[in-house]
Amino acid sequence: GVQSIESIPFVVRSQIARNFGNVRKVGLRVKGNYDFIDYDIGGYSSDTYFRKFFPGAEFAGWATLKPLAFTDGKWGSLKLGGGITAGQNEIDYFVSGAYAGYEYKNFSLDFEYAKANGYNGFYALSSDEAEGFYTTLGYKVTPKLQCLMRYDQFTPNLAYSADVRREYSFGINYFIKEQALKLMLNYVYCQNDLLDDSHRIILGTQLLL
Repeated sequence: GVQSIESIPFVVRSQIARNFGNVRKVGLRVKGNYDFIDYDIGGYSSDTYFRKFFPGAEFAGWATLKPLAFTDGKWGSLKLGGGITAGQNEIDYFVSGAYAGYEYKNFSLDFEYAKANGYNGFYALSSDEAEGFYTTLGYKVTPKLQCLMRYDQFTPNLAYSADVRREYSFGINYFIKEQALKLMLNYVYCQNDLLDDSHRIILGTQLLL
């Protein structure tokens, strides 16, 4: 979805975010945040990272419903969202996604799925049909210490289903001053059908002024 880099639970975004989006573009964007709904709608140049002036146009829209907003947090926070990204940059591309997230006291759980018929993302422009999903479970042991687990699966080309990439992530976040100052430690086991499996240890810090 459109979660801010300042509040993502792991140092690295999910595979669908890294492949389908997470790039800098020039355009106009309108955001709204209300009790029962949030929205984020924009029109952009389909250029990524200022490589070309205007190779084509792109539309991106996302809406999130908050059906438990009327309970003032008594039953927790539930978010149900969905959106699309469509544009043209040498090829036509279309990505759709859906999200569900729930938080109650110290517990959090979320799930996101996306499918692409061509995509214009961080790594490359691709005409392949691809899909992926992730689910994250989090628990705050104390107000300052959070433990996380994430299962993340991505198929870069559905025409070649033998290539499935899975990541198993475990994380610890220590909030010195909430999101303004925190320390992050992640371990990621990468399981690939075609490539060698690998292990990663990632350290991160966040300082917001």
